[in-house]
Amino acid sequence: MPKFFVTNKEINENHIKISGDDTNHIKNVLRKKVGEILNICNTDTLEDYLCKIIKLEDKYIELEITEKIENNVEPNAKVTILQGLPKADKMELIIQKSVELGAYSITPVEMKRCVVKLNEKDKEKKISRWQKISEVASKQSGRNIIPKINQVITIQNICQDITNYDIVIVAYEEEKTNTLKTELEHLKKLKKKNLNIAILIGPEGGIEKSEIEHLKKHGAKIVTLGNRILRTETVALNILSIIMYEFENKENN
Repeated sequence: MPKFFVTNKEINENHIKISGDDTNHIKNVLRKKVGEILNICNTDTLEDYLCKIIKLEDKYIELEITEKIENNVEPNAKVTILQGLPKADKMELIIQKSVELGAYSITPVEMKRCVVKLNEKDKEKKISRWQKISEVASKQSGRNIIPKINQVITIQNICQDITNYDIVIVAYEEEKTNTLKTELEHLKKLKKKNLNIAILIGPEGGIEKSEIEHLKKHGAKIVTLGNRILRTETVALNILSIIMYEFENKENN
């Protein structure tokens, strides 16, 4: 069943009013009619409802809440993907699949080996487009949140904010001994719920050694992902799949 997102301001007692692009999608793409049921998520409370369409207007749709449902699809670990800016449309793929796999947020990172250089005007356009991709992926995968696409940052910004996370893991092809498995085992021993994890992934050219040293100095954990070299657009999917396997269930925390 399609899911749509609202906030508290769209809810009045047991009625919900949807407007904007979702109105067109519900009416003209899904071709929903009065009396049909939609899944609505309140992103302010993370509550899910089954709602019956009671009015279809040109600019809005009015629904009646018929049932509050349990739909806890969010993982216990909040994972932020810190993605070195890749070429072409790879970022769109990374965002789409990361959201489907359970990422909490995605942050583009300017790094020394990034081929892509964005000016301020381009950044705003890209962030807006990427946020829309996140929203669409959230609806498709039945998430209870729309992961935020943050503003573009630098390695220096990450080092300054590193204490905001329980761990910052850096995937680096030159690391040979410390593994992702080792770092996740350390995290599991903390027995902490709602872990805040950041994963830093380099662009196509990888991460400069000087950047690695700077990150390590500030407490980041540098890991190997194995003997094979993965494309930048593959790394987030690989790591997220492993983290969700380890921390998806409450009994692991």
